[in-house]
Amino acid sequence: MLTDLSPNERAKYLCAEKATEFVESGMKVGLGTGSTAYWLIKHLGQKVRERDLKIKGVPTSKKTAELAEREGIPLITLDQAGWLDVTIDGADEISPSFNLIKGGGGAHLREKIVAMASDQMIVIADTSKKVSELGSFPLPLEVIQYGCESTKIQVIRYLVEIGYKDPRAVFRSLEGERFITDEGNLILDLHLNSISDEDNLSTDLNLIPGVVENGLFVNICKCAVLADENEQVTVELKDRDG
Repeated sequence: MLTDLSPNERAKYLCAEKATEFVESGMKVGLGTGSTAYWLIKHLGQKVRERDLKIKGVPTSKKTAELAEREGIPLITLDQAGWLDVTIDGADEISPSFNLIKGGGGAHLREKIVAMASDQMIVIADTSKKVSELGSFPLPLEVIQYGCESTKIQVIRYLVEIGYKDPRAVFRSLEGERFITDEGNLILDLHLNSISDEDNLSTDLNLIPGVVENGLFVNICKCAVLADENEQVTVELKDRDG
């Protein structure tokens, strides 16, 4: 199986496989969205089918729900679950303080809701996602469709006001049309190059009318399972003071 994958996909496969060790029978598990979470769901599905792992999964997107159902993972809604034991998800960038940019798959609203309703969030990623500073990856904002151009103007004005030089905000597209999230909203991708104050930026962006949620995950993740292209897998924990 591994020999058929590219080095990057092998890294995703292996970190996702390692992360399943954190999942025990009886748990309610948040299932992330994206290319690394894909492998997590495949591995968990195999354990459900072949090792009698008894879990309930809460998917963070329609795409994840469809895959989990095909893999035989029993699903419940977050409202039915009430609270989760763990959420396991990927990330687009991981800072040294374990803050994240997420939303490359367009599901960061549900991903953040699910992660915040969990005892623990574990990030799975290849080591290329570790960065010294967030911001090279565009920061996604989920915005409602009504007045979205006005929202875009307000976002750019705010960014300029706090010191960002020539920030760009681009509505995400898919096959020539604006990308629509599972909640019926749009994604506005912010090209900032670097982000120095994730906490304040995350709070302030969400105060702009029309913005539903941003892709900064601040002080949510405490554990990361990482793999490199040499198939070395490591588990990293956030320092208590970090």
